[in-house]
Amino acid sequence: MDESGGSGQPRPGNDGAGPEAPPTARTTDPAHPEQQRDRTTRATPPEGTTDAPAPGDPDTPRQDPASPPREPAAPHEAPGAPTREEDPDTAASPQHPTPAPTPDRPTTPPPGPPAVPARSHARSGPDGQGRPPHRSQEPGGGILMGRPFGVPVYVAPSWFLVAALITWVFGGQLDRVLPELGAARYLVSLFFAVAFYASVLIHELAHTVAALRFKLPVRRIQLQFFGGVSEIEKEAETPGREFTLAFVGPLLSLVLAGIFYLALQTVRPGTVPGVLLAGLMISNLIVAVFNLLPGLPLDGGRMLRAVVWKITGRPMSGTVAAAWVGRALAVTVLIGLPLLTQSGALGSSAEDNVGMDTVTDALLAAILAAIIWTGAGNSLRMARLREHLPELRARALTRRAVPVESDTPLSEALRRANSVGARALVVVDAHGAPLSLVREAAIVGVPEHRRPWVAVSGLAQELTDGMRISAELAGEDLLDALRAAPATEYLVVEETGEIYGVLSAADVERAFVKAMARPS
Repeated sequence: MDESGGSGQPRPGNDGAGPEAPPTARTTDPAHPEQQRDRTTRATPPEGTTDAPAPGDPDTPRQDPASPPREPAAPHEAPGAPTREEDPDTAASPQHPTPAPTPDRPTTPPPGPPAVPARSHARSGPDGQGRPPHRSQEPGGGILMGRPFGVPVYVAPSWFLVAALITWVFGGQLDRVLPELGAARYLVSLFFAVAFYASVLIHELAHTVAALRFKLPVRRIQLQFFGGVSEIEKEAETPGREFTLAFVGPLLSLVLAGIFYLALQTVRPGTVPGVLLAGLMISNLIVAVFNLLPGLPLDGGRMLRAVVWKITGRPMSGTVAAAWVGRALAVTVLIGLPLLTQSGALGSSAEDNVGMDTVTDALLAAILAAIIWTGAGNSLRMARLREHLPELRARALTRRAVPVESDTPLSEALRRANSVGARALVVVDAHGAPLSLVREAAIVGVPEHRRPWVAVSGLAQELTDGMRISAELAGEDLLDALRAAPATEYLVVEETGEIYGVLSAADVERAFVKAMARPS
């Protein structure tokens, strides 16, 4: 199915009581005239033209210097003073912006959760999240089994529990069909479990190949509890591509069911090969049919989303419709599956479906319903996030900064920053070219009485190419840039190379959280 994740903050103007906070230099946005006079961050300002933020501000969360913004476990909101533009909604920040996909079902699945949170396409067993964007170079997620088409395939620990359960249940069925096997029936059952998940992997690879064909990056494939998921990091650009991307998974499962049916005709019934082929044919047919149900996070829900998107012209409308159908489907599974089993409509007599079997059926229905309901909700959250992503603009979130030379005492640098309401410090050379950024966490760690004897260069992090970002970046492009070079602060520059200010990963995270919480 488709699833598509306290250091004090400087306080401007705090020149008296309390510790000073790290300033953030930043210039003006042409769209905000009141900021034009603030573009004093280009060169070292004269004495008294800068002011420093207060490091011990209890209202702001402490950020780990090693953790950059990432795509989306769900981020937690941290209080903090708003940044440059006066909109407090933009003061949220994803320390780890990067999606985790929702539970997997037998078909295709954000923010990617993520581009944004990675969006899980294709959950091939009955199984589909939103989180801020953070992307590690190696996604992880279990035991690495290989890299078909360059995409890592992982087996989650939960798979071994399901494999054991399948081995036990299928072994019991074999004892009735082939009693002469004895204990060897469990080896045959284990082979069936592995072969079934190989079919699930083929289902997921179908989604992956289609995504790569459409130039959509795939983060990983994961085989897990109740199926598998392909984490596709970007949305399809058109409803037609979305429909194709979702449909190829169930289509491959149907093709596999047909292949196993044809192979079944060549063997004798009542033999081990016959039982295995029949089991694989039926299981792949169930996977295909289940995934074609028209509700998120199943592949059928993605197909319904594409149809509504095509009709209305709005992808969000398609997501809302398919998500609510998915929730209705979850309730239907919760109530209907036990009733069907008890009625004997699934093949066994009603008299046999009592006791432990009733409890097992109810538990299975509850698990499937919870997976579908959660996946539908995650799909809605991811869609809302993607809709609000363009509101994350580097220019709006950047803190104003003050340029200082490397031998400037910290107390003097903070005084300059406080004098102009800046909240960051940029270390520059004699010609005003930026060399490094003074880390907010480092400033907070210096006692106030030692600041006159500590040079800012000792608290600065050298600038790398990845720590220089354009003031024009916004949305997924901004998150991609932050994930590519994890850091706590970034130098924001104009297209001319002029310093605009400093962007804090903490500010981006808070903006990310608020974007997810804001209604469409």
